[in-house]
Amino acid sequence: MLTPPEEFAQRLALRLTDALDPLHALYPEADLDELTERFTAIAARIAADRKPELRALDRAREIDPMWFQHQAQVGYVAYVDRFAESLVGVASRLDYLQELGVTYFHVMSVLASRSGENDGGYAIIDYRGVDPAVGTIEDLAALADQARARGMSLCVDLVMNHTAQEHEWARKAQAGDERYQAYYLTFPDRIEPNAYEASLPEVFPDMAPGNFTWNEEMSAWVWTTFHNYQWDLNYRNPDVLAEMLDVMGSLVNQGIDVLRLDAVAFTWKRLGTNCQNQPEAHLIVQVLRAFLAMAAPGAICKAEAIVSPNELVAYLGGYGEDERRECELAYHNQLMVMGWSSLASGDVRLAIRALNQMTPEPTTTRWCTYVRCHDDIGWAITDEDASAAGIDAGAHRRFLAEFYRGDFPTSFARGIAFGSNPLTGDERTSGTASALCGIDDACRRGDDIALDLGIRRLHLLYGLAISFGGIPLIYMGDELALGNDFSYLDHPDLSHDSRWIHRPKMDWTRAELRHDPATVEGRVFGGLRHLLKTRAAAPAFRGGARVRAFGTGDDRVLGLHRHHPRWGSVAILANFSPQPCSLAAPIAVESREILNGQWARPGDELTIEPFALAWLVPGGGSVLPRNA
Repeated sequence: MLTPPEEFAQRLALRLTDALDPLHALYPEADLDELTERFTAIAARIAADRKPELRALDRAREIDPMWFQHQAQVGYVAYVDRFAESLVGVASRLDYLQELGVTYFHVMSVLASRSGENDGGYAIIDYRGVDPAVGTIEDLAALADQARARGMSLCVDLVMNHTAQEHEWARKAQAGDERYQAYYLTFPDRIEPNAYEASLPEVFPDMAPGNFTWNEEMSAWVWTTFHNYQWDLNYRNPDVLAEMLDVMGSLVNQGIDVLRLDAVAFTWKRLGTNCQNQPEAHLIVQVLRAFLAMAAPGAICKAEAIVSPNELVAYLGGYGEDERRECELAYHNQLMVMGWSSLASGDVRLAIRALNQMTPEPTTTRWCTYVRCHDDIGWAITDEDASAAGIDAGAHRRFLAEFYRGDFPTSFARGIAFGSNPLTGDERTSGTASALCGIDDACRRGDDIALDLGIRRLHLLYGLAISFGGIPLIYMGDELALGNDFSYLDHPDLSHDSRWIHRPKMDWTRAELRHDPATVEGRVFGGLRHLLKTRAAAPAFRGGARVRAFGTGDDRVLGLHRHHPRWGSVAILANFSPQPCSLAAPIAVESREILNGQWARPGDELTIEPFALAWLVPGGGSVLPRNA
């Protein structure tokens, strides 16, 4: 067996070419040999510090590098304090997650962040320390060990674009240390900031207008894309990139399997642009990914890039001749938006157009599919997609915002507005899945028929995320239909941010009802488990397949065709109507509908219940949509 230094030497020889070109492109004036030696030394140190069990994991995942593509992969996302108060508390709830089928656990708000207002934990003061309110770095490592023993990988957030103004680097910068002042983007006057502002959007126009903040200690304007206490890092300085690689190493050596690269799209600035998705942002990821693969090949990266559909797949490395090694995972924001859009309109034509316009992802990567997350829902609908579907993009975005805040006449939703911009007319939406699907309102009114429809809507959206083919992410509490939490209005550090309405604390009393099919909790939990168990038993849902949306002859029913060259095909039908829909089976051979076990032959009439799914797997041969 190779020694750890020998293993690293082999990985270095294999991966170094992936790092050299992007490293030189980022810093063309620097000495490439010196930079390469410096980054290699950091990677070697990370590799040397790997525990024996992590080295064993590295070897296992080098044998099976597509481990994250297995169809049984299921994600769960939760704030540590809201799920179980502490990391130790989270460890005590792993049985619950295992029962649900979770194999991938994204624990949020773990690293040390500033006290008071901190953007939900994304204003980091120490990348190598844990927030003392939830535990210690040893607790995080212990949780990773316990999760790994259950076949569960752990994901944490690495905030790429900025630190808190209280971070050690920022404090040294404010104290006059020129080395650390160069870690940030600062300006002595408003000349350059004003020039940049001409093309910069505002991320939080109502909470944090503008993109620059005056700092008295340095007598300078600091770039602050998100909030005035979050200082943007200067990746034009290679010292910052080296620091970030070292930070990645410290986290993966605690046993973290997945690093979620937060705000990665914002990491490079260029005058005259919106300073998002610049080519150098991808080069940054390529360098970090290459050196991390040398040091800890058992760990992977996920891009938090909520960008336009045409720019999204680039964070997975592009496709075809332009394919590069970037992140293994990225969020399929477009699928999420199209699910909610189809639910509100009862029409899937926009979804078909939008999903098929996306560039296919590299088959060695995978989407993370989701219904909602800790953030708001932004109505990312392009003019081109809307026009092709025969609708006005701006009008549809306004309709969705109105519908999901509950102000449209036929709306079942009870969300609230977030990030309203009177200048652009844009508005995003906050609310739990339960509230947006109509479950909250039905329970309040005691309307059993509306409640049944609300539960069906929730299962439909999650069923779409589960069957599309990525790693489906369940946001904490959705499996129990937890509703909107208005208590944030009583907290001075939270009351200005409506996103806290969909970040309720876990209700473990309600979780005890999950086995009772007569309860809302039991119906929702049981329905999700059925979807997940059925999918886990069907190899056709394995990652690496090609997915295409198709029309079914009924604009209320979305068709998806998944084909994997090794694991076979599946046709997915999703009814976004409150009425049953009947249509001819869009298949070429006899197939089994695996959610209910029934068989269908080509041309058979299928009836899909209101807000329900059908998964058709061939009894032999390939499943092909007739008009694909």
